[in-house]
Amino acid sequence: MQLLSPTPTETMRDYSLRVLKQNIISLDMQPGKMYSEKELASTLGLSRTPMREALLQLSKIKIVDIYPQRGSAVSLIDYDLVDEARFIREALECSIVKLVCQIVTPEQLMLLQSNVSRQQKYLQSGNIAPLLPLDNNFHKLLYQIANKMQSYDFVSSMTIHLDRVRNMALSTSTDHGFVAEHQAILDAICKRDGDLAAELVHKHVVRFRIDEQDIRKRYPSYIKH
Repeated sequence: MQLLSPTPTETMRDYSLRVLKQNIISLDMQPGKMYSEKELASTLGLSRTPMREALLQLSKIKIVDIYPQRGSAVSLIDYDLVDEARFIREALECSIVKLVCQIVTPEQLMLLQSNVSRQQKYLQSGNIAPLLPLDNNFHKLLYQIANKMQSYDFVSSMTIHLDRVRNMALSTSTDHGFVAEHQAILDAICKRDGDLAAELVHKHVVRFRIDEQDIRKRYPSYIKH
């Protein structure tokens, strides 16, 4: 299990939630595997209360299944939920990117380009581990530029289903075309072409479907049938 350092401002519940999400996305907490609330709390050096609250929160978005007196299991991958997460993200980000095209500053364009350049560098070197965090940060920057961070927090609560699949795709597929897609979205933003940027975001967000068959073949026990 990956252990993260708590930030100065987060509660123990939020810290527990962040650690659990990270480990679920990375597959360090495997789909279908049972976990003890007591053992998870002990691993993080916490009392059971914040861990219980975090697990309850994750159960509400159906990424964790809680079995009274037995423990909690990481939910199997449900492609209906993955597609619903995609639906929410697409609806928001197509509008977000149009707004970004209207208000983005040269300094903000430089931040976006720096992010994409780092993605290209890691891809060329064959080091794919940093790509998903950089991918997430690219999209977070769009929300920040649009001043829609409440929307970002909302969509982030659901897209763990999609993020887990996206992470799996990094190791199952040799097609990492999403880096080039980020550059294309950025080029459209630079031209302030909102319609083109939104079209490119749509194509980008549905990319997970390309990798579905490979993921099903490699991780059959992780998939809900």
